[in-house]
Amino acid sequence: MSNGRFGIVITCIDGRVHEPVAAGLKARYQLDHINAITIPGADRALADEAPELIAHLKSSAQLSISHHRANVLAIVGHHDCAANPGSREEHVEQIKKAMQVAWYSNLPVTLVGLWVNEEWEVEVVG
Repeated sequence: MSNGRFGIVITCIDGRVHEPVAAGLKARYQLDHINAITIPGADRALADEAPELIAHLKSSAQLSISHHRANVLAIVGHHDCAANPGSREEHVEQIKKAMQVAWYSNLPVTLVGLWVNEEWEVEVVG
């Protein structure tokens, strides 16, 4: 087992979002480390409920939970996403749907939905 408190993010591959999301989660939940599961347009990808993708993401999250005792899982959408262009409102709906998909996976974590806005600030949306 690793030392420290861990959280998990399911987020886009876009590196612009990683630092603000990690900093926000660490501060909000008193975490030391963030394990990232990345996929282009993660919020839409998970909201679309593709069975193989959901199985992969759940397996990755379970590894983090079992080995690092991660207890927070954030699903992230962001402004200016190349893989998932759309309005803030569209992303927020996708984040909320993705959270439902994750919730049905019965992972023993606190779920949070995050939006990274055009100023690269993190907003809790679910």
